This record gives sequence, structure tokens and C-alpha cells, in this order.
Amino acid sequence: MNQLLVGKFITQKRKEKNLTQEQLAEKIGVSNKTISKWETGKCMPDYSVIELLCEELNITLAELMNGEEDEKSIHTYDNEQIVEMLKEIRNLKTKESDYRIYFTCHGRCYDGSFADLWGTDIQDFLSGVMLGLSIGGFLAGFFLLAYYLAYKNKRK
Repeated sequence: MNQLLVGKFITQKRKEKNLTQEQLAEKIGVSNKTISKWETGKCMPDYSVIELLCEELNITLAELMNGEEDEKSIHTYDNEQIVEMLKEIRNLKTKESDYRIYFTCHGRCYDGSFADLWGTDIQDFLSGVMLGLSIGGFLAGFFLLAYYLAYKNKRK
């Protein structure tokens, strides 16, 4: 799926209907900036509004995903497959964001353990535990991220 091609197709169909970005946005319940992002290929329509978008532009989901009209297209997709694929992409992006938060928190714990827990034997022990947890969490996160990226590339 080529986001730029899809964006150009949305632009073409919107202009054929003599709609501005703002008018289309109002009809489907999004902002005109969102329409602009779709048309420039910066992002794809969310599965929650994709059917309304297709309805307004008088196109099918398959045509939208291919970025061309059916008679020109060599791809065929079921509407349910497309919606499920979009939901899956959204879930993967959410997981990626969760990993970033996780790494940031562990990094902060690691930094704090050296700044606050340095000195006595008990503090040194706790600092070592925190360091071990941070390194373990980092390694687990690293391998999960590697697995996620391998899975993502396999799906392409």
C-alpha cells in the first residue's frame, strides 16, 4: 500500500466532487488538517472513518487502498480484510509507543538509582538491584522490539 498514491487518489476524488478539504472534513467528522495529512501521504485514514470517506468519495475500500479505480487495479481486497488490517496497524503503532515509555521509565530508574542510592552497603545493594532490573528490562525490551520489527517486516 503506497500512502502517496492513496493520498493523490483521495485528492483526485475530492476535487472531482468539487469539495474543499474543509468541506470533506466536515462531512466525515475530522479536521481539514487530517485530510491534508492523508492527501500528502503523511498518514492513512483511520479505520473508524474510512467507510465514511469512501462513501463521500463514491469509491470502494479496495480502490482507496490501491490508490486507483477498480478497472485499473490488479489487487483485490475484501472490505473486512482492509478494516482488520488497519486495526492491526494501529495496534502495532500503540505497542511501539508503549515500548518507548517503558525504556524511558527504566532509564529514569537507572539514573535515579546512582544519584540517590550511593554510599552504604544497603544502598549499594539496592543500587545493584535497580541496575540489574534496568539492564534486564532493557534487554527484554530490546528483544521484544527486535521481534516486533521482524514480524512487521515479515508481514510486508
